[in-house]
Parts: sequence; structure tokens; C-alpha cells
Amino acid sequence: MANRFLRPHLIHRFSTLSPVGPPSTVVPDILSFDQPKPDVDLDLSDQARLFASVPISDLVRSTAVLHATAIGPMVDFGSWVMSSKLMETTFTRDLVLRFVKGTFYDHFCAGEDADAAARRVTSVYESRGLKGMLVYGVEHAEDDSECDNNIKKFIETVEAAKTLPTSHLSSVVIKITAICPMSLLKRVSDLLRWQYKNPGYKLPWKLHSFPVFSGSSPLYHTTSEPKPLSLEEEQGLEKAHERIKSICRRCQESNVPLLIDAEDTILQPAIDYMAYWSAIMFNSDKDRPIVYNTIQAYLKDAGERLHLALRESDKMNVPIGFKLVRGAYMSSEGKLADSLGFKSPVHDTIQETHACYNECMSFLMEKASNGSGIAVILATHNTDSGKLGARKASELGIDKEDGKIEFAQLYGMSDALSLGLKRAGFNVSKYMPYGPVETAVPYLIRRAYENRGMMSTGALDRQLMRMELKRRIMAW
Repeated sequence: MANRFLRPHLIHRFSTLSPVGPPSTVVPDILSFDQPKPDVDLDLSDQARLFASVPISDLVRSTAVLHATAIGPMVDFGSWVMSSKLMETTFTRDLVLRFVKGTFYDHFCAGEDADAAARRVTSVYESRGLKGMLVYGVEHAEDDSECDNNIKKFIETVEAAKTLPTSHLSSVVIKITAICPMSLLKRVSDLLRWQYKNPGYKLPWKLHSFPVFSGSSPLYHTTSEPKPLSLEEEQGLEKAHERIKSICRRCQESNVPLLIDAEDTILQPAIDYMAYWSAIMFNSDKDRPIVYNTIQAYLKDAGERLHLALRESDKMNVPIGFKLVRGAYMSSEGKLADSLGFKSPVHDTIQETHACYNECMSFLMEKASNGSGIAVILATHNTDSGKLGARKASELGIDKEDGKIEFAQLYGMSDALSLGLKRAGFNVSKYMPYGPVETAVPYLIRRAYENRGMMSTGALDRQLMRMELKRRIMAW
């Protein structure tokens, strides 16, 4: 099942790692969230001002969780427990899940169901001025039964999103891997790669889409001609198409943007293909695209594929949204490529990844600023990219309130950057997964590994939160 406890091979993968609604609620003036300051530089040094809206109880828990995840052996032990036979014993399982729920789960997740998640979105906006990106936290499905159950949950997410004021909500997020079986996504990706290598190769099931490959895209996953999809596989693909259409249609009717998350390169061609034909079908409003695809800047071909997709969208006069991220599968990508005798599709150095992200960010911001129907969500935990994006917006004269440019961070991470960008006048969102605790375990393990070590993503937050706790205690 897609929501079973962490499989051992996933533990290894993680350990080697990335509207319709009621009127807007009035935010207290003292928080100054709705008073943009376009000429203020992004300042992350004043922790008292950044965390002014955060209760001391939340500061204590957040500081404790982030410090715990910085301890490598503790993270490794926790991962081992979650994949061990201890979880097969009811007493131990319940004990572990209660501990996880009261600590890591409450810090990184929004709740156990859609209604609880919507309440958390409201709470975060009204206390901090940060919007919510709602996502049901299931990751992978292996058969149509799981996919059917998952699409129902995603539809519930849209229904919960509709109840929220538009000021509170950024978007709903889905994973194609949760609504199309993994084995089928791999088959479709293989066939798309083979067609790119052999342009005359026919795919009778293929819908019109944007380009999903460039000249530098990795094609080594498919070394020989794949068999055509069987009748059963074609029927499965049609079911997946219908699931995607159903949630796109619901989002379009509700005016709720839909973000499609990215995966490994072994599956990504099929995901890009589905994201782009969905955009062609449902993105009819130039001022507010419904479907967003995700670009992973740690891939060497990211910039080229982004340019090709935008060139095609311009040609077809189809608005499109993009979420720009760095990426989360560096180790597994490198190991697969090496096992097949190829270089990794990921940039050779972190500096090259940073440069690619910043170049794609600048390009997308320029496109979005000229009224071309492009909307951008800049998902980053990197403070340098945040500062560069803020400066670029000022240079381009971008209207920070029109929704074309938005910054985003994961819930429970990089709060200093989120709050600093919000204070500078930008729309800022938190990626907020929800679902039963056991369903969220793979997600939580990834967050723990991303925060481990003194120089991790959470280092700045740990330092500033510790300083703010000390300041408040000394003031008593």
C-alpha cells in the first residue's frame, strides 16, 4: 500500500539525500502583514522582529525539533526504528507514533485530515501572514485501487481549500505518482524517451503536450526499444488521465491553483507530459494559470527544458505556472547513472545548482513581469536566492501583490526566510502536507535528513530561534 511504513530501500534513499470562499479575515494591524514595504531590503538579522508573532511555546518546540534533527545518529536511529520489526508490535508502534505526532509530525505537518489542515492554514495566516499550500501526504501508488483512493483524498483537499479565504491559500499540490501506478509511469517515460530518440516512433495514446526533453536530457534509462503499451496498460493510462482531469476540473471550477510535484528522472518524463497536457487543457485564464509544473534546478538540462516549454506555451498562447525547486534525489540519481555507466544528470557541484536555480529564477521573473501569462512559485530555503529574488523583483518593478510571483518554503523549515520575505512585502507560502501520522513517515524522514548537521537547511532558524528564546527569557 502507498501508506505502509517506510520500506528499507527508501530509508537508504533518504539517508543518502531533497476561490471561492468566505471573505478574507482581517489580520491585526500590529502584525503589519498586509503593509508591503517595497523599498525595504530582505533583512534576516533581527530575530525579535522576525519571530514577533510566534508564541514562545511554538518557539520552544521548533527549536527542540530542529536541534534534534541536527544530530545525525539520532536521525539514523529514528529511521531504523521506523523500518524495523518494532513497528509490527502494537504497543511499540502506538508508543512511537504518539511520540512522532507530538514532536516531528506537529512541527512539519498540518493535521491528520483536510479539515484539520485547513484550520492550520487559517492559524498560520492569521498569526504570521503566510499562505498555505495544501497537499495530501501520500507519495506512491502501485495499483489502480490505491490511485482511486488517493484521488478521492486530493479532491477532498480541493474541497477544503474552497472553504478558505483566497488571502489564506496559495494552491493545492498533487503527486502524479499517487494517482498513476509507478510501474505505468516508468513504462510511459521509457516510451517517451524512445520516441525522442526516434521521432518517427508512434505513440497512439499520446496527447498534445509541451516538450519534455532537451538535447542534454538523460536518456540512458531506456537502452532498447520498449514494448508498446498493452491494452490493459493503455486502459490504466486512460484512468490516470481521467483522475488528473477530475482534479484539474475541480480546481478550475474553484479557482484554486494546482501544483504538480516532481520526481526522479526515471519517472519525470511521464510526469512532465501529464502536467503539460493538463496545462493546455485547463489553463485558459491568462491572469491566473491553474496548472503549475515543477522544474528541478539541480538537473543539468533544467534550463533548456524550461526554455523549450515556455517557447511552446508562447507559440500556443497557453499560460503556464512553474514551481522552481532545487531537487531532492541527488544521491539516487547519481547511483543509477553510475550503475549504467553514465554521468549523473545532476550538476557536478552545489555552486552549479545554485547558479542554475538563480538563472531560471531570473528568467521566470522576467517572463512573469512582462504580462506573458506566466506565474512563478520560487520554492527555496536558500537565503542568497531569496535575497536575489527580492532584488530582482525590485529591479523589474514587479507588483508583489498580484500573485504572479510567490516565494515558498516547507512548513516547519526556513521560517526566518519566510517571515523576512513576508515583511519585505512578498506573497509567501508554506508547503503543508497532511494525513495520518503513519502516511507521513516517509515525508518526515526526508525532513529529518535535510536538517541533520550543523550546516544544514535549518541552521539559520536554529540560531535565530535560540537567540529569540534567550532574549524573551532574559526579558522576564
